[in-house]
Amino acid sequence: MYVDGFVLAVPTANKEAFRRHASEAAAVFKEFGALSVVECWGDDVPEGTINSMHTAVLRKDDETVVFSWITWPDKATRNAGMAAMMDDPRMSPERNPMPFDGKRMIFGGFEAIVSA
Repeated sequence: MYVDGFVLAVPTANKEAFRRHASEAAAVFKEFGALSVVECWGDDVPEGTINSMHTAVLRKDDETVVFSWITWPDKATRNAGMAAMMDDPRMSPERNPMPFDGKRMIFGGFEAIVSA
């Protein structure tokens, strides 16, 4: 299994817009091979003294931290799926604008080494 992980800050007022955006994107990710897509709205995210999810995404007072992940069967499927996603007109900024500042999103791909 391969996992893409994301941490971002979303304006709290945009919660429903984010939910719609994420739901549309999830359907497309699954169409392109994702096994699952999980989007989590911050509820109990402590602020650290040295670093935290809040500081990592430069969260503003009117924003909420979101933690998300996508599982894929393998990295090759993920690479093909992400490439297809970038070319899909359903995900264009004009059709499905991001209701958050994508420049502050943290993301990465991970090889799963433990899954229980």
